Amino acid sequence: MIVGDLPDLVRRSLTWDQGREMANWAQLQLDADVEVFFCDPHSPWQRPSNEHMNGLLRQYFPKGTDLNKISYAHLQHVAAEMNGRPRKILNWQTPAEVYAALVATAA
Repeated sequence: MIVGDLPDLVRRSLTWDQGREMANWAQLQLDADVEVFFCDPHSPWQRPSNEHMNGLLRQYFPKGTDLNKISYAHLQHVAAEMNGRPRKILNWQTPAEVYAALVATAA
């Protein structure tokens, strides 16, 4: 799913670190109609859920992996696995379940 395709309810803002992957943040902000915020440099505590997700993603993509060489189909597969993985923070629900419930209540 692309950011612009998300329902307004879950597409309010995006908080990012100071990495070069967000060099085109202004265009993303315009295209997806989402407000982009940046954390202070070297301040991972400002985005703990992102840091946790990065740790989980390292199981699939070790640090230094060139994501340009990963197929879209494989990225979709990893996303489906991650979204189907129960999380303690979500009362052992999956992110997919929480998202579906949130979207259903917004409709």
